[in-house]
Amino acid sequence: MQTEAKGHVEGLYIDENFELRAGAVTFGENIEGIKLGDVPQAEAAWRAGDSDALLWVPGFVDLHNHGGNGGGFPNGDYEQCLAAARFHRAHGTTTLLASLVSGTQEELCTRTELLAQLAEEGEIAGIHMEGPFIAAAKCGAQDPSRIVPGDPDFFRAVIAAARGHLRSITFAPETDNADKLLEVCAEHGIIASLGHTEADYDTMLGVIAKAKELGLTVTGTHLFNGMPSIHHRAPGPVAALLTAAKAGDVSVELIADGVHLVDGTVDMVHSHRAFAITDAMAAAGMADGDYELGSLPVTVSGGVARVPSGAIAGGTSTLAQQFASFAERHGLGEAVRFTSTTAADVLGEKDLGRIAVGARANLVGLNAQLEPVRVIVGGAEFIDS
Repeated sequence: MQTEAKGHVEGLYIDENFELRAGAVTFGENIEGIKLGDVPQAEAAWRAGDSDALLWVPGFVDLHNHGGNGGGFPNGDYEQCLAAARFHRAHGTTTLLASLVSGTQEELCTRTELLAQLAEEGEIAGIHMEGPFIAAAKCGAQDPSRIVPGDPDFFRAVIAAARGHLRSITFAPETDNADKLLEVCAEHGIIASLGHTEADYDTMLGVIAKAKELGLTVTGTHLFNGMPSIHHRAPGPVAALLTAAKAGDVSVELIADGVHLVDGTVDMVHSHRAFAITDAMAAAGMADGDYELGSLPVTVSGGVARVPSGAIAGGTSTLAQQFASFAERHGLGEAVRFTSTTAADVLGEKDLGRIAVGARANLVGLNAQLEPVRVIVGGAEFIDS
């Protein structure tokens, strides 16, 4: 639930240049003004635990999320999907793409129609179609029986069901008709996210080059996960994506939860072309136990979700948790870039992911433990009901 906000917040904040500032931020739906204040005084109050002294950061932006709070976007009903979206919003994710998993055309069209309703109601920012045009050998927690070769007509049917809200698709660069899938992405302004792949280095770079010719935004789906490891004589898709990111042609998703990627791996590949995702599933925010991800059963033990094959089945973290962990190692400004700004830019929405005059008033107030205390979305305070 959202209520009208007071129109201003005060305290510390991270500015559009990723610097720590203090002041008062006034807003309607967008930020209207920022009056600078005293940083040492505000920081002392924040670190002392003053309940009125918060650190304000841009709302987190999650471009790959399958659910939470017991609800999964690939298989939950409307109320379960709404609960999942609002769980993540309560934890500071003000912009979220609801991710599907591999399914039949009928299944994915039906799911997309439901999620389009949530997008039209402002509960999510759009839909991410992960599969089914992926490599069966690197399916991870995707159902192998639902994986099919690249089919542009199938893709177009899901786009139609999405009513303009399909924002991203994950497919393997080696799938059939990859060039035609790219052309469909270009026609509809859809992000081409490459992953769940066995492609070699040259194949991956070749598809990226074709996407660049079409003017597409390209990302790497949860880098390292769902693809072969780097070998010094067979660098494979991971090295190709990192090479393309270095050239500015690709941005890469990192599940920086300490499970999918340990901190050292995140630190090794982090750049301004890398951004955090949760890949969260229904178990995010829930106790250990049995869940579902699409058509597959999932067991969560010790906070780690796995399908019967043993593959990790999505995440159980929030972006707020990833922000706190990353900030400890790289500082608050870089953590904002990692969990908000870069992903907003990938989405093509420069008014998100930053605190600046004219930007959308999506704000998260954090206490000294970097836990979300207040969430403001489009100038309205979000109250978890």
